[in-house]
Amino acid sequence: MTTEAAEFFSAKTIDFHAHAILPSYIDALKILKIDAAAEEGFPLPKWSVESHLQFMEEAGIDFTILSPATPHISDCAAVRAINEEFAELCRRFPKKFAFTALLPLPNVEGSIEEFYYATEKLGALGVKVASNSDGVYLGDERLDPIFAELDKKNSLVIIHPSPARTLPRENVITGKVMALFEYPVDTTRAVLNMLANGTLEKFPCLKVVVPHCGSFLPYMKQRAGAMFQMLAAMNLMEPINFSAGLSKLFFDTAGDPMPEQFDMLLKITSLDKIIFGTDYPYVPAQVILNKKKFFDEELTRRGLKNKIYFEHARTLLEV
Repeated sequence: MTTEAAEFFSAKTIDFHAHAILPSYIDALKILKIDAAAEEGFPLPKWSVESHLQFMEEAGIDFTILSPATPHISDCAAVRAINEEFAELCRRFPKKFAFTALLPLPNVEGSIEEFYYATEKLGALGVKVASNSDGVYLGDERLDPIFAELDKKNSLVIIHPSPARTLPRENVITGKVMALFEYPVDTTRAVLNMLANGTLEKFPCLKVVVPHCGSFLPYMKQRAGAMFQMLAAMNLMEPINFSAGLSKLFFDTAGDPMPEQFDMLLKITSLDKIIFGTDYPYVPAQVILNKKKFFDEELTRRGLKNKIYFEHARTLLEV
C-alpha cells in the first residue's frame, strides 16, 4: 500500500469519482484546439481547489480521489504536464486528495511509460482510462500490452466515458448532450467489449471501476449474457463466463443512486463492489448535497452507510 493510499484509513467518507480541472488541462485543450463545450454539449465547469475543499466540508467528505476531466487528452506532453500538476496538488493536500493518472491512449508505448512514471514517480493510485480513445475501445487487443503492465502492478483502473467517434448530433438531444445518453452508452459498450474479449480473465489483477451506477449494465446483464451464449454457440465469438467477468468489476454511485439505481446495481453485483462517488464539479455542489442527504438517510436506514462511504473503498485500495 502506498503512502498516499494510507491517508484513506483515517477517512470516514471517500469520494471515488471527482474531477479537477487544472490549468494544465485547460492549456492543453487550447493548444490541441479541443472545444469541450462542443464535444460534450455541456460547458466545462469551473473548478478551484478552494471550492472543492469547501464542497467536501459541506458534504462531509473526508478524502477524494481526483481524476482528469473530459474531453480526454491523448497528447503525451500534455498528459505528462497534467499528471505532474495533479501530483503537485496532492502533495499540497495529502490528507484530502489522491489522484489517478491520465494515459495518452491509444498510444501503447506512451501509455506504458506514463503509467510507470505516474505511479512510481508521482504517486498516482492508478489510472483513469477513456471508454474509447480515438475509436479504440477498452477490450481491444491493441491495448493488451498496456493492460498487461497494469496487471503486473494490481492497478486501479477507473473507466470514464468518452463520446463515440460518430454520433447523430443534429436534431436529436442524445447526440447533443453527452451526459444524457451517450456517456452511459459508451461506458456500457466498453465494458461489454472487455467482457466479450476476456480482458478481465487475461488480466485478473486489475481493479476496474465502472462509473455512474454501472451505466446501462443493470439492463444489459441478462440480454448480453444470453446473446454472448448464443453467439458462442454459433461460433461467432469465443465462449466466455459473462457472470464471472461481471463479478470482478467495481462500481461507483456517481449519478442518481436513489431511489432506483442503487437497487438496480445490486441486481448485477455484490454489495462489497459498490463505492461512493459524486462526479463533482460536473454535478454542481448544491445538487450533490441534496442527493447525498437522501442517500445518507437511505443508507443509514439499511445499515450500509459505513460500507458504501469508506469500507469498500479502503478494501479496494488495500494492496
